Amino acid sequence: MGPGGAAGNGTRVMADTDRKMSEGQRAYEAKRAAKAGLSLEKWLSLKEKEAAAERAAEAKAVAERTRAAEPAKKPGFFSRLLEKAQKPL
Repeated sequence: MGPGGAAGNGTRVMADTDRKMSEGQRAYEAKRAAKAGLSLEKWLSLKEKEAAAERAAEAKAVAERTRAAEPAKKPGFFSRLLEKAQKPL
């Protein structure tokens, strides 16, 4: 989560967001929040949570892709020894 922390301190999140957004962006987001029936603060916090969840899902997908792309690990010494012992002479 952002600098507001998990305590739900919406004023701090809002203050950080205010610095990043221009007046036009703030007006646009206020319009979207009103359309959704939420306050601007709730709308921005909801939007941030959704973005964080999307980033986490993307990171998880990337991690899975890299894990799947790794070559198969060569069997260890004892595994190879046991396999060799199972083969007929």
